[in-house]
Amino acid sequence: MEIKSLLAHTEGNLITTQISEDIVFENAFASDLMSDVLTLDASNTILITGLANLQTIRTAEMSDIECVIIGRNKKVTPDMLELAIKSNICLIESPFSVFKISGILYQNGIKPLY
Repeated sequence: MEIKSLLAHTEGNLITTQISEDIVFENAFASDLMSDVLTLDASNTILITGLANLQTIRTAEMSDIECVIIGRNKKVTPDMLELAIKSNICLIESPFSVFKISGILYQNGIKPLY
């Protein structure tokens, strides 16, 4: 799924723009427990979380995750934005719950990692 589709399906707001709109994401993983995210070994994966803090971006960077959707209408902090830009990580804010985002993406072809 391309960024445009992610935004449309999740009613998301794209916070960072340095990622190519041609990238196609195939998988997603939803977690607020960043230690679980660190165990992932997958490319083209979207991280869906409700954690709007710097640790989320650091974890995505270490796990080679290129797109993070922040759910529950939480807002990206300036520190998160700065690190995401440096790390080439796409950040999307969505008003939906993490559960709803996961379900919507699954219905539209995104596969779970497990």
